Amino acid sequence: MQNRQYLERPTKEAMRGLPEFDGLPLGKILLVRTAADARFAHSEICKSIHVGFDIESKPSFVAGQPRTGPHVLQLSTQQQAFLFRPGNTICDEILAEIIQSKTIIKVGFGLSSDRAPIQRKLGVKLRSAIELSVLVHRLGYRPRVGLQSAVSIVLNQYLQKSKKLTLSNWNAKLLSARQILYAANDAYASLQVYSKLTR
Repeated sequence: MQNRQYLERPTKEAMRGLPEFDGLPLGKILLVRTAADARFAHSEICKSIHVGFDIESKPSFVAGQPRTGPHVLQLSTQQQAFLFRPGNTICDEILAEIIQSKTIIKVGFGLSSDRAPIQRKLGVKLRSAIELSVLVHRLGYRPRVGLQSAVSIVLNQYLQKSKKLTLSNWNAKLLSARQILYAANDAYASLQVYSKLTR
């Protein structure tokens, strides 16, 4: 039996040479703080069949330290993104409704590793979710293609991924503008990849 031949993933250098990913600006991102914000986010998200989805957690650098994330959950429509921060009872109830909804289909990367933290934090199961790395794999690439590579493969654009931001404190009382843009556009980029793959 012959070994399967996979397509080569783009190198970092090749990705950096692509046009920059056309992400959402700050004005199109809502950091959900109040019950009114959460209700608005819910109403907008419910207008979409598919939404981009991702989570962020404060990293733990101490062995054996209990994990308390996710600290940010991102959902994106084609027009705007919503960032939820678990801990507000009313907002959490609305977020949990979205997470376990069977009619709102969440699309993203690495969703299998998101399920346990979400259930631990919100007490609900992530339902109606599509793992996009599986769809990219069907194009002929090795399994577990990440978001950045998928954006370059599918959209022919470069999604900048800062390790400093990835490992930043997502549990900080106030998120920086860079954190907000990073988190929101991870979810938005996932939706754009899905839209292009299924067009």
